[in-house]
Amino acid sequence: MKYPIITLCGSTRFKEDFERVNRELTLAGNIVISVGAFGHAGDTFTEELKVMLDDIHKRKIDMADAIYVINRDGYIGSSTRGEIQYAIAHGKQVILMEDDLM
Repeated sequence: MKYPIITLCGSTRFKEDFERVNRELTLAGNIVISVGAFGHAGDTFTEELKVMLDDIHKRKIDMADAIYVINRDGYIGSSTRGEIQYAIAHGKQVILMEDDLM
């Protein structure tokens, strides 16, 4: 059986949403790839580490069939906008948590 692969994108300030959506999508039969750390929820990084984590996240998008954007209250920051553009440029489906706000 083939399970769709979905990479979660969005501001790491929404840690609880990442956890909830990861669980929901997994139980719906998807392979979910999430962020490895939550910079806006308490984790701190050097600038060099941030660059590396951003690049790793693009590789996670490369592995996915789609991205799922966690855009609570319509919030999409510049990093997430870049990830959306990257996903579209690479033929990935983009799913928005709050799809009427983009």
